[in-house]
Amino acid sequence: MIPLARHAGVRGATAILASALLCGLYAHGAWPLGFVALVPWLLSLDPHRAVWQQLLSAWAMTVAFTAAVFAWFGMAIGTYTQLDGSLGLAVLLLLAPLFQPQFLALVLVRHLAGPRRAVAALAGAAAWVATEAFVPKLLGDTLGHGLYPSALLRQAADLFGAAGLTLLLLLVNEALTAAIQRRQGGGLRPLACAAAIPLLLAAYGLRPPPPDTGPTLRVGLVQSNISDYERLRREKGTGAVVREVLDTHYAMSYDAVERQHADAVLWSETVYPTTFGRPKSEAGAELDAEIVGIVNAAQVPFVIGSFDRDAAGEYNAAAFIEPGAGLLGLYRKTRPFPLTEHVPAWLDGPLLRRWLPWAGSWQAGSGARVFPLRLKDGREVVVQPLICLDDVDSSLAIDGARLGAQALFTLSNDAWFSHSPQGQALHHGVAAFRSIETRLPQFRVTTNGLTTVIDRRGTTVASARSGEPALVMGELATNPPPLTLMVAWGDWVGRACAGLLALLLAGAALRRWWPASVPVMPADTLPADVALLPTWARWLAGTLRTFARASLLVMAARIVLGDEALQANTLAQLRAFSALFIAPELAAWCLLRAFAARASFEGTSLVFERGTRRVEIARAEIATIEPWRLPLPSAGATLRLIDGERWQVAIADPRALGARAASQGLQRLAESHLVARHGRWQQPLLKFGLLPLLLAVPAFRLHQHIAFGSTFGEFYSFGLFAYLQAFALWWAAWAMGVALCAAVLRLLIEVSMQAALVTLPAQSHLIRHGLERAALAILYLGLPAWLLARLLAA
Repeated sequence: MIPLARHAGVRGATAILASALLCGLYAHGAWPLGFVALVPWLLSLDPHRAVWQQLLSAWAMTVAFTAAVFAWFGMAIGTYTQLDGSLGLAVLLLLAPLFQPQFLALVLVRHLAGPRRAVAALAGAAAWVATEAFVPKLLGDTLGHGLYPSALLRQAADLFGAAGLTLLLLLVNEALTAAIQRRQGGGLRPLACAAAIPLLLAAYGLRPPPPDTGPTLRVGLVQSNISDYERLRREKGTGAVVREVLDTHYAMSYDAVERQHADAVLWSETVYPTTFGRPKSEAGAELDAEIVGIVNAAQVPFVIGSFDRDAAGEYNAAAFIEPGAGLLGLYRKTRPFPLTEHVPAWLDGPLLRRWLPWAGSWQAGSGARVFPLRLKDGREVVVQPLICLDDVDSSLAIDGARLGAQALFTLSNDAWFSHSPQGQALHHGVAAFRSIETRLPQFRVTTNGLTTVIDRRGTTVASARSGEPALVMGELATNPPPLTLMVAWGDWVGRACAGLLALLLAGAALRRWWPASVPVMPADTLPADVALLPTWARWLAGTLRTFARASLLVMAARIVLGDEALQANTLAQLRAFSALFIAPELAAWCLLRAFAARASFEGTSLVFERGTRRVEIARAEIATIEPWRLPLPSAGATLRLIDGERWQVAIADPRALGARAASQGLQRLAESHLVARHGRWQQPLLKFGLLPLLLAVPAFRLHQHIAFGSTFGEFYSFGLFAYLQAFALWWAAWAMGVALCAAVLRLLIEVSMQAALVTLPAQSHLIRHGLERAALAILYLGLPAWLLARLLAA
């Protein structure tokens, strides 16, 4: 046993080192390795080992990953705190589990998920992403940032951000791990999934960007390369250093305005050494007046890194200075760097200051703000500033986009990365994701690199080399950006993963008391109404219904994503609903009615009657009864006779056909496609008629009070016909809304059932029953609750 344990330990250590090496290369720009980097480590995680052994492996992985990817950060910590760089690295490795807790979360949840491989992989990946979303990370890093060098794959960040890319990378790694473990058989499906994800990302990235139709903004970014202020102060004195810094920026700004015709000038973080607009001394007031004079002479707005203060303390800030008007406003940095810039009140005190004399005392700002840049030609461009660590927080850029920002101005001081090109490149790549997520152009200035201009696709269109003074001129269009899913929903993937984990946990709890069977239609409920369809009729009706319901999903997506043309026009919604859903749905219904029949058993024969026509099929003539895997145009089954003839039968419960003429495996497969019976709650007239009516009445009454002053205000003003017409419009709009909600819920149910058929085939009928009940609860309870909340808020 001991030699085997030692062998397993050596193999595990080798796997950890291999994964750490691949992650290190991935972080250095070898982006294809992100899809395989964790495979060696995942292969070493034996589900039969004790949980503490797996957590020990995760702890070792955090240390190895930190050493391979963030060694530069440990060295920078040592340099900043004036300790030896190797000591800073040692401290970082010691704190690696706090620095990268997602490895521990993945292993723990993977273990708790049990032996079902697909469920464990999905739960582990969700735990990783949820942990990164809710446990603060010092640098805001995530695995998906490593895909930045791929111009195609990174474009999907406008849908789900870097967190979504991380989730997909983890799923590919898990799928490849499963394919290797099943290489003797059954590995083709996970291999196909692993290949499909990067292909889909690439296909999305191939979409052409929208044309730039708006006016351009030309900005001069001043990279002075003056960074080691403490050394310069010791050598030259504070006054001389301030003079050198300001004169250098004045000269480069003059070049930007007079020779390069800049519309605006951007200076880096904290370049102005004191509070702007609230001077602490006469010397500070003189410097303020000096800069205002420079801006007035240049006749273009300046944005400079400075400081601000109030009764609570001082802030790292960006000052917007307008020619002829002076200080327009100040943005206060929202995410000051922990300890070096900001110490929480609960942690601060004399003891900490004695141990960490370099700890900062700045306060945190209150969130995103936008400012208008009034240009020389009369245009006004709304910009959002971000200062240093602000650009790792996607929510700040998203909030700015929602406030109407047309461009991002990022000010940073990456001087402590001076000896680490990897740190500078990582910070730049993370910042570029903010432009992809919001589709806003970005002008990013730093003290000594990397100063860059980033377009809407995250591409660097202009840059300066690190470690040298440079004036970077960037010119990008400022046309209104398209509304991305990230801007509409925020950084939603982490929350979705947390919700998925909650559902899995709830599912595990429900299995303890969930009934062993589901009350569904008895399997021998014949006679029954069916549709006896030719193959062409089945697929035509199925195509019509697919088109109708896909149209509902497209309408729902457009409304959720903020399509103003559709959101603001109820009549346009109803016209689209009628043409794209009701018309094809009605055509499909008519086609099914044309082939309607009555099915029954008579003796040993299955009988279909339609009017005067009668078809009898002896049980002995039936070879198999195969439920439709795609329930289109409804649930049903194919009867295949011994002579090869096939009959397509649309029937609510395919098991009814199999009760006396059952083929092998019919019962369980049919159950997985059933819409669970809940009596009258599934009736279309109740769901799409009475429920919308009950919702429309209070909403219409509130509208009448707001628009006409009383419940019957429109009746008194315009008569009964106009009043009833308005109410009918509200009723129809609510019926359409319920149908849209039902379509989205149906999509979620069917997608979940496809996953259930793969992962939990034996419980698929129970899962469908639970999902159907949940969908009914959302419609009949959730929609009224939502409306009540809106009415109370009004």
